[in-house]
Amino acid sequence: MKKNITIFARLLPVILVIAVGTTACSRKSRFGSVLPGRTSDVTDGGIAGRGTPGGNRNIDNVPPIGGNNGLNPGGIGVNPIPVVPEGGLGTDSGKRTEFDGMDRHPETFETQTVYFDLDKWNIRPSEIEKIKTVATHLKANASHKLEVEGHCDERGTEEYNRSLGEKRAQSIREFLAREGVSPDNVRTVSYGEDKPADPSHNEGAWSKNRRGVFILLTPPKTL
Repeated sequence: MKKNITIFARLLPVILVIAVGTTACSRKSRFGSVLPGRTSDVTDGGIAGRGTPGGNRNIDNVPPIGGNNGLNPGGIGVNPIPVVPEGGLGTDSGKRTEFDGMDRHPETFETQTVYFDLDKWNIRPSEIEKIKTVATHLKANASHKLEVEGHCDERGTEEYNRSLGEKRAQSIREFLAREGVSPDNVRTVSYGEDKPADPSHNEGAWSKNRRGVFILLTPPKTL
């Protein structure tokens, strides 16, 4: 009897470890771990809904999260070379107050709006020429500056979308820098999901809302 008790006592720690591990695995979502800044039903395998009729969306067929590193434009073989000015490129989110008194021209680059894939912030190959067009203008007009707005569709939490919008704006800013535009002449701001181009609740609208918008800034006119 004592022998059996001794054997059980020795095996007890092993049994406990196995039991804890089994419980942990059973609690893990089959979609992976929960992403920071999002609700518990949003994971790295997709995105569940917030703010649309009918509750959570089906997340089985949603592409995985990721944006490379925001520099590689769609994986087309461009080696990412970070351009870091003095003080760092950073995220300025509407800072650079010297831009505030300049005249705003949202219509100038309206057709150069850059669109993004779901939960991505890397530049699509189809959008590269738009950014190059903006870069060409800025390099030819030294007194002009630029504001890049980052926008998202309505899915995900407000906090997550604000962060994603900033990443999108920053990836455009970094691409402009690689094209020879001084980062000091470009500021970024994220509106997250707050300013949809299309307020509808469908994929057609969401694809329009995942975007980066260029606002040209020029010196104020003097009388």
